Amino acid sequence: MIQAVIFDMDGTLIDSEPMWKEAEEQVFSSVGVDVNEELSAKTASMTTDEVTRFWYSHCPWTGKSLEQVENEVVECVESLITEKGVAMEGVNEILELFHKNNLKIGLSTNSPHRLIPVVLKKLGIVDYFQAISSSEHEEKGKPHPAVYLSTVKKLRVSPEKCIAFEDSLSGILAAKEANMKTVAVPSKLEFAHSKFDVSHLKLESLLAFKDKHLKMLASNL
Repeated sequence: MIQAVIFDMDGTLIDSEPMWKEAEEQVFSSVGVDVNEELSAKTASMTTDEVTRFWYSHCPWTGKSLEQVENEVVECVESLITEKGVAMEGVNEILELFHKNNLKIGLSTNSPHRLIPVVLKKLGIVDYFQAISSSEHEEKGKPHPAVYLSTVKKLRVSPEKCIAFEDSLSGILAAKEANMKTVAVPSKLEFAHSKFDVSHLKLESLLAFKDKHLKMLASNL
């Protein structure tokens, strides 16, 4: 029996990927980094600490510490989310579905902890979540399973009785490593990619998830 569901945040609950891209381009360019598309693609699933170190290794800057630059990126993203953050399709519907089914709901993200309440408040979904975790407080971010295992512990459920919703392969791998059922909800551009075949289920949006999918995942326990 499924007892809990855990959501990734960026790209799964909120359409924030473009905001991260805008903030990183703006801040890293300001310290002299050539933020090109090819290298940017490699940073999409990293923690902000990892992203900052990644760009510094390619183009070391002076005048500001890595921590200062990272903080500027987070501040910029926070401002953009507050100004124009929009929920991914089906967020409210799926949260209400799980609420009606009396499932515990958690969140596990690679984003800094300070952004979690900003996103949940902006989307008006704070009250649905019983546990939240950020990779900022873990030794490693996704694809390491630590951030999922932390949320599971807070929810007091077994990982194998949880479903994780993710838009990225690194997130799917983290949840699978934590021994959870996984639902991939990739972006339209990546939906057909075979890399998501490792997930237990793949859907075009959260809105597509129905009771039948919950029963199907539960039957595979």
